[in-house]
Amino acid sequence: MSQTTEYSKKVLDHFMNPRNVGEIEDPSGVGTVGNAKCGDIMRMYLDIDDDEVIREAKFKTFGCGAAVATSSMATELIKGKTIKEALEITNKAVAEALDGLPKIKLHCSLLAEQAIHAALWDYAERHDITIEGLTKPVNDIDETEEFYQMEE
Repeated sequence: MSQTTEYSKKVLDHFMNPRNVGEIEDPSGVGTVGNAKCGDIMRMYLDIDDDEVIREAKFKTFGCGAAVATSSMATELIKGKTIKEALEITNKAVAEALDGLPKIKLHCSLLAEQAIHAALWDYAERHDITIEGLTKPVNDIDETEEFYQMEE
């Protein structure tokens, strides 16, 4: 079974010209997730205002082009959103916003989703609040058979 790694123009654009790279000084929340199997590590920084709106999102990613592209797109998707709206952004939404990812790189979109959740979890812990619908994220996203059978 051969797996192609052809990337859409949007994936290539977000890899070559990533948006929101870097750190936020004194962030509201920071989340780090990785995938030990492929070696990708994603750290997301959020600045959340008193109305629970994400004013700023930045990232640092160590990994492949798809990991950088999904991190970049995820930050673009959550900026200006409320915490509740940000929680609704799934790995599928990140992949769709990039006009798709090769099947072998779908785990990168899951890392992006989990990095958002990890940063929101950190925010909730720092502010001693509970965010409805947010579960404690795992630090190592494992590439499972189940994930690759997700709906296309």
